Amino acid sequence: MKQIFLRAQAPTPRFFKILRTIGLSLAAISGGILAAPVVLPAVITTVATYLAVVGGIVSAISQITVDEE
Repeated sequence: MKQIFLRAQAPTPRFFKILRTIGLSLAAISGGILAAPVVLPAVITTVATYLAVVGGIVSAISQITVDEE
């Protein structure tokens, strides 16, 4: 468990920093769509749900990628 925390705090390569930002953006946009006070079609809510999951996974994996130079 300690190794995961050390990996999360280690330097991240530039490419994965960009991916992490994209993943967080996807999660935030989909969260905004899902929290909308209006009724949206089922297709839009389903796509937003999948985008939230994908954004979270991409962000998590990008965060634990380590630059070992």
